[in-house]
Amino acid sequence: MRTRSGCERRFEAEWRAVAEEIRDLPGCLRQDLVRDADDPRSYLVISDWSDRERLDAFGRSDLRDRLLRVIRELRESADRHTYDVLHSVPSRPGEQT
Repeated sequence: MRTRSGCERRFEAEWRAVAEEIRDLPGCLRQDLVRDADDPRSYLVISDWSDRERLDAFGRSDLRDRLLRVIRELRESADRHTYDVLHSVPSRPGEQT
């Protein structure tokens, strides 16, 4: 997502409030808001769900529309993509610096 100019702090606060409500939904495992280090108006929302059916059900819900209403007003653009994690490779203990 890309916020409208000057809306960054409010966007972050509103996202946090919405995430606090979404976290209690069945199937929601985790949510992250990531900001582009070179463009402070660009964000990536990462949402991890137990299964695609629960994610899609939330994506079609009236609750989603209600929760994201303010966020939509604060953003300039947005794209939605769904990815499946294929592999995760954690660092080895003792090799972190």
